[in-house]
Amino acid sequence: MTVDDTTSGAGSQPPSEPSVHATPHHEVDHTAEPTDDPLAIRLEQLILGADRRYTPFQAARTAGVSMDLASRFWRAMGFADIGQAKALTEADVLALRRLAGLVEAGLLSEPMAIQVARSTGQTTARLAEWQIDSFLEGLTEPPEPGMTRTEVTYPLIELLLPELQEFLVYVWRRQLAAATGRVVQAADDEEMVDRRLAVGFADLVGFTRLTRRLEEEELGELVEAFETTSADLVAAHGGRLIKTLGDEVLFAADDAGTAAEIALRLIEAMTPDETMPALRVGIAFGTVTTRMGDVFGTTVNLASRLTSIAPKDAVLVDGAFAEELTRTGDAPASEVAAAELAAVAEKERREGGAPVSVPTYRYGLQPMWQRPVRGLGVVEPWLLARRTTS
Repeated sequence: MTVDDTTSGAGSQPPSEPSVHATPHHEVDHTAEPTDDPLAIRLEQLILGADRRYTPFQAARTAGVSMDLASRFWRAMGFADIGQAKALTEADVLALRRLAGLVEAGLLSEPMAIQVARSTGQTTARLAEWQIDSFLEGLTEPPEPGMTRTEVTYPLIELLLPELQEFLVYVWRRQLAAATGRVVQAADDEEMVDRRLAVGFADLVGFTRLTRRLEEEELGELVEAFETTSADLVAAHGGRLIKTLGDEVLFAADDAGTAAEIALRLIEAMTPDETMPALRVGIAFGTVTTRMGDVFGTTVNLASRLTSIAPKDAVLVDGAFAEELTRTGDAPASEVAAAELAAVAEKERREGGAPVSVPTYRYGLQPMWQRPVRGLGVVEPWLLARRTTS
């Protein structure tokens, strides 16, 4: 939890820290003021593994960290200002020592340490809220008449906590290994930050109108089904889900073929579901800046614009993406030439001539009318489809 900082206002950033604006999806829901509720205190002690012992000033002093730096670390982690209430534990002191120690050892710069705190805080804040909303609330329904939720919550969390902690560390290590592998395979140092990726948006058509017709519970179920299906398909086919925004998901892939497969699979999965609105997907390929788990740049903006003009249940891609598909042999450079070659091969086969090798393409590309796109000039989108014949 953060402290009252007399040297800077709440929410201000130090000059040395780069300005990073999180998307609304990544905003941290700051923790509430310290409570005196007996059950809440018992749960806090159970989860944190320690009693309240320090005020923010005492915690910073015990950790050997200045109040200014402690304040910035806690705010980056997403904890609310609590004045000088005695609400911090040994774990808070240890966290400060660790972050400050990384800076002192020269392993991280101060701005980098603050980014580590922020990325961890933002991710785990959403994770904690998600887990409470998804299963803890349902699981803590009293199993027998006369029992209160309070009587169920404490023993349940006592049982779940060590298992969830181990699982969290396992998943984090797996994801860290995968991310590290992608980075070290970059062609040069610049590609470690600015990389060439395929970036796609998938958007539910008419979602705003739908929100006015559906009950809140129905809307929540629809969004959950969309996000779950999208996340599973993106992961299964080798992409990375960057974020979800209710009626829209943003994903990325290292190559155009992977992104094309994900996009078409999304359309194919959603179309048969009568409860699901139509889907449109836009993909662009090019240099992307990756930071704080998000992606930025002109390529991302172009993918978003393509999504907004895509037909229902269809995938639009930019010229760079189309070129990449043809370069890798996933799509023909010319449908006419591919059809002519196939006709020649078929004729030779019927007449018993020498066999003609015909490439097998996974995808087809149809050029669409050039059109101006706000902020990006004139673009020539291509309609992506799955090829059923070679």
